[in-house]
Amino acid sequence: MAGSTTAPTLEGQAPPAAATKIVLAGKLFDPYTLELLDNQAITICNDSGMILDVAPFPENGGNFASFDGEVIDLRHLTVLPGFVDTHVHFFLHPYAETSWEEQVTKESIVERTIRATVHAKRTLMAGFTAVRDLGTEGAGDADIALRKCLSSPGALIPGPRYFCATRAIAPTGTYGSSKSSLYLNKEGIDGVTGVDAADGTQECIKAVRRQIGAGADWIKVIVTFYHYTVRSRASEVSRRVGAASMATFDYDELRAMICTAHAYGVKVAAHATNRSTIIPLMSLRVDSIEHAYDMTTPDTTAVEMFGEYVGHKTKYVPTLAAYYTMTQGKGDLGIAALELDLDNISCGGDTGVFAHGANALELSLMVRLGANWKKVLRWATLGGWECVRSRMWEGEAGKTRLAQVGDLKEDPRIVGDNEVPFGAVRRGFIADLIATPGNFAADFESAVSAESIQFVMKGGRIYKRDGLPLV
Repeated sequence: MAGSTTAPTLEGQAPPAAATKIVLAGKLFDPYTLELLDNQAITICNDSGMILDVAPFPENGGNFASFDGEVIDLRHLTVLPGFVDTHVHFFLHPYAETSWEEQVTKESIVERTIRATVHAKRTLMAGFTAVRDLGTEGAGDADIALRKCLSSPGALIPGPRYFCATRAIAPTGTYGSSKSSLYLNKEGIDGVTGVDAADGTQECIKAVRRQIGAGADWIKVIVTFYHYTVRSRASEVSRRVGAASMATFDYDELRAMICTAHAYGVKVAAHATNRSTIIPLMSLRVDSIEHAYDMTTPDTTAVEMFGEYVGHKTKYVPTLAAYYTMTQGKGDLGIAALELDLDNISCGGDTGVFAHGANALELSLMVRLGANWKKVLRWATLGGWECVRSRMWEGEAGKTRLAQVGDLKEDPRIVGDNEVPFGAVRRGFIADLIATPGNFAADFESAVSAESIQFVMKGGRIYKRDGLPLV
């Protein structure tokens, strides 16, 4: 037909050399092998941002004079995949600045959204190129619009890849943070609720469907309370009763939500703190457990509890940084999961309770508690992607898809910015890279701190260089 053209396919096409750039890494961390590889040249497609090749170069730097594209010399730095924070709240800022109640009732949606954009940039500049936001906490579905501004071809603002859950789901009357002191039988404060209330299996299914229809990447369910206790109002006269951690949803409600979400191809995160709820959640194949602070029973130690966790695919997100911050460093964080050397861990600090941009506190606390720093880097990179990625990457179909990544079929212009593989520096993965001059073995906390992150690249585009933001 006159005037029509046939769009060429992007799959499997390797562009000419002039359309590429090369990053020279003095050292490169491989989260698959846990090795620091010397002198690696990373070739990146300028159009797609995909990694085309990773190969060693000679000690003398090699001969790149004839290369037509840009050569980014990071031979003085250690390069690694961008960090992933799997538990943030961009629409919150530290409670030490402003209480939760005042944030949701006195800060407008406009203000909270502007703050979220500031938080997004700070997070990216700290080396975190992807995050999972587990609830807007009273800002409704604003995270869906923010995702479009951060993680789309027409991105308007600098920030990480953004996976969101809109509002957590909890039964009526259970979310202790959002209870009015005047209207005791009404949900929320001044008409603002931090969660989506649902009771009974049908309402739970409806809530899941409603959130998925609104665009949620994840479903978050509040299964047990620790800091936000169900019977908090009783604490005035019965402190132990008011402070008790207890289950919210029953088994049938949980099964209905998890099965419904999985049927729609969506993962489920569970805010859960104790053994009595976590074991059933694992049997229902929930995708991640958040917090899990209260893991002991009179007959079971935390180590024995986490022993039951071994072998499950459910990701454990300890959120040590939030607990550390709220207890001012005096709480017992526990190291049972670290003692067992679990692999199914990802790094999520519940960032927002403490400052955005200080996300690496979670990694630092893990190392302080005895975790191997190489394992922590894996949990913060590849482990993060394994957690937040869609269910289309899971199961046998996911294994087949992952095995074909090197064929360059996961081009973001085809699959979308949040569906690309990241968390490793290999052919076919997206070029989300960061670099630090620090020595992980000698001073891990300094090496991963925001101040030490000298270089940030997301999707092949440079956002920070020589320690200075470029946006």
